[in-house]
Amino acid sequence: MCSISVLIVEDHIFQREYLKSLFKEQGVSQVELASDGQEALQWLDKKEFDLILSDLMMPGIDGVQFIQRLALFKKPPRLALMSSHSMRILGGVSTVAEILGITVVDRISKPALPASIKALIEKCALPQAQSIHEFRSIVAFEGDVLREALAVEQFQAWFQPKITLATGEIAAAEALVRWEHPTLGTLLPGQFLSGISNEGMDEALLFSVTRQTIASQAMWRESGFRIPVSINLPTHLLCDCTLPDRLYDHVLKCGGTPSSLVFELTECSMTDCLSNYIAGVCRLRMKGFGLAQDDFGQGFSSFYNMVKTPFTELKIDRSLITNSESERSSAAALKSIIALGRELGLNVVAEGVENKEQLALLRKFGCDMAQGFLISKAVPAKSFQSLLMNEGR
Repeated sequence: MCSISVLIVEDHIFQREYLKSLFKEQGVSQVELASDGQEALQWLDKKEFDLILSDLMMPGIDGVQFIQRLALFKKPPRLALMSSHSMRILGGVSTVAEILGITVVDRISKPALPASIKALIEKCALPQAQSIHEFRSIVAFEGDVLREALAVEQFQAWFQPKITLATGEIAAAEALVRWEHPTLGTLLPGQFLSGISNEGMDEALLFSVTRQTIASQAMWRESGFRIPVSINLPTHLLCDCTLPDRLYDHVLKCGGTPSSLVFELTECSMTDCLSNYIAGVCRLRMKGFGLAQDDFGQGFSSFYNMVKTPFTELKIDRSLITNSESERSSAAALKSIIALGRELGLNVVAEGVENKEQLALLRKFGCDMAQGFLISKAVPAKSFQSLLMNEGR
């Protein structure tokens, strides 16, 4: 028997009963039926579900409108979408759901086959990623609390491995910050970074993570491993023309080497003046730092930035990796981006790799490196060293 509870939202009675029988065959005993989005919302008002399987085309509230209403719940269930429409439409609707903080576990073409339902149930057995709804449940931290946490080094640099696809070996890492809160435990960036930015502490956190990264690299070198590390640099900090100089001096003071550090620049924040941005990245490169165009494919100016600024690395956003193994359009875009990056002489890194099929596709297209949960989550510096030692042995 399977312990998950399922709500099927489908306007055709035959399809509803057919789907219910497929779940029953897989040992799912808790299955409820709704004929449209409105009835589904009524079910959700009185009962919690682990999974919702919803059609898109329905009278009254259609599948897209249902998703928009579903997002208003404090903790919406996981969602699987089902339609006779093209996978591109299913992909677009999935994007809407994910932007609204709803976890989409699968997209199924109608008519659903027994194998599709079995695979869906298996995916539901995987741990659920933390959603923005859970982030909202965390209290807003006062500025004094954040400053004190930074002063006593509660913000810690963890490291996610990047593997070389040609060999499968760990060749680099990305530094990701975690807050080791004394009472709340380990907090993820989505739970505190907005507070850091609002309090104007981005630069202080950047310098702290850089210092911790250099110390970790020194520890790994003692074991015989030279690992370059990339660090997220909020782009708006380049409004200050002195930042490249101060970062360079800070790295040398900490005993680091600029060539072993890569600063990842995203489009989540930008300088007020484009010339300051380009001047800043040029000066960082002149000082020997690597530069990565992060989240490529997410924003509108990624292509311009990549061509006009001296990046050394191109990081493909996870949104283009997701479902690339099953969607021809996503795979085509991925192939083109990798080819463009290699043509420009950039190290191409795919982030958010979650299954072996995606990894195989990236290898086929000639991607240089990959990172993601399939390879490893972010871990503390000593745990990262253990990964290196185990691989070395």
